[in-house]
Amino acid sequence: MRPELIVGNNQQVTEIPEAWLTALEKGGALAAREILAHHLRGGEAPLPGHECVEVALVDDPTSARVHEQFMGVAGETDVITFHHGEIVIGVEVAFRQAAENGEPPLRELFRYVVHGLLHLAGHEDEQPADRARMEAAQEPLVAALWPVVGG
Repeated sequence: MRPELIVGNNQQVTEIPEAWLTALEKGGALAAREILAHHLRGGEAPLPGHECVEVALVDDPTSARVHEQFMGVAGETDVITFHHGEIVIGVEVAFRQAAENGEPPLRELFRYVVHGLLHLAGHEDEQPADRARMEAAQEPLVAALWPVVGG
């Protein structure tokens, strides 16, 4: 199954069970396979060239630092994707967003993994039309694979 996902918990603010990391790796690999088969956008998308995608779960200060350093935007964020195959996910953002939407935190984290993979597949979300296209790919994938991830 290609690419492999490696999810690392790089924060200590929010407790993340080890089983969640395994579930995100498994679900993310399945999502990547579906994205490669059905959701590639543009010939320059980096996802097909990656044997492995690393997902780093980080706290708000780290998310804010990466957001500022690489995107030039102040404040923490949900997902930052790097074309070299790294997805940085703000865990505290995910937990807050999950609470606001009445979702399990693991599902929100999985949504962010799928979102990052879609960015690696060439999807963008800056413009409203692009965001709508991305969500049209993202949300059915999250729904379809949630039983695998959420148990």
